[in-house]
Amino acid sequence: MSASCADPDDKEWDAFVKLASDDDGEAVTSHLRAGRPVYYAESTTPPSLVIKEYPCGRRELVRFDLKGDVVIDVLE
Repeated sequence: MSASCADPDDKEWDAFVKLASDDDGEAVTSHLRAGRPVYYAESTTPPSLVIKEYPCGRRELVRFDLKGDVVIDVLE
């Protein structure tokens, strides 16, 4: 496994978060209606973390590692 797979580049992560943050809401709504969770960041989201929102409204602050999502906190 290459280092880039195990340790994502911060610039790539920042680009991903920006792309997700720039959505007009249509993609988020579509995924939630289809029963899939969505990931996004808000202005107060700590660096290298994202918010995972489930169709039921539950929101978690998560980070990614090689095993998948790691829940850091459950948001109200």
